[in-house]
Amino acid sequence: MGGGSKSSSNSSSSTTYKTTTTTNPYVKSTTNDGGTTTTLQPNTALSSVYNFTNKNMDALLEQYLHPDLNSDLNQAKMNAYTKTLNDETRKALENNIITPLSQRNMIRSSQATDLYNNLANQQNDAISDYATSLLTSSQNDTANMINTLMNLAFQGYNVVSGNQAQSLNTSSGNADKKSSGSSSSVSYGM
Repeated sequence: MGGGSKSSSNSSSSTTYKTTTTTNPYVKSTTNDGGTTTTLQPNTALSSVYNFTNKNMDALLEQYLHPDLNSDLNQAKMNAYTKTLNDETRKALENNIITPLSQRNMIRSSQATDLYNNLANQQNDAISDYATSLLTSSQNDTANMINTLMNLAFQGYNVVSGNQAQSLNTSSGNADKKSSGSSSSVSYGM
C-alpha cells in the first residue's frame, strides 16, 4: 500500500480600521472599528433645515389636514381682502351710483339705504367665497411647504450618506490588515 499525507490550515484575518474623520461644510463623519458616526455641522443650512423640519412637521401636518382661518397668515390675508373689498365697493357704489343719482334728485335716502344693504349682502357672499378659497389655498401652500422641506431633508440625507461613504472608504484604505494562521500536516504510510 502507498502512503499519503493530510494537511490542514486554519487562518483568520482581521482588519483594524484607523480612525478617519471626513468633513464637508455640512457634516462630519468619523469612522473607526466601531462604525461611522456622522453629525451635522452646527449653524449650517442643513442643520437649520433638519431642525426646522423636525420641530415643525407635526404642526404643518395638522395645518394641512385641518386648515384654519384663524392662523396668523390666513387672518392677515382675510383682513387685507375684507378691507380692500369694503373700501373699493363702497367707493364704487357712492361715486358711480348714489352720488350721481342724488345730484339729480333721483334717489331717496331709503333707496340709498337699500343699496348699501344689498352691497353688504354681496360683500358677505364675496367674503364667504374668499374664505373657502383661502382654506383651499392654505392647504395647498402647506402641502408645498411640507414637500419643499422633505426634499431639502432628502438632499441632506444624500450629503450625509456621501460623506459617510467617503469616510468609510478612506478608513478602509488606511486599515491595518493582519492574517494569522497555523498549519499542520500528518503523514502516514507503509
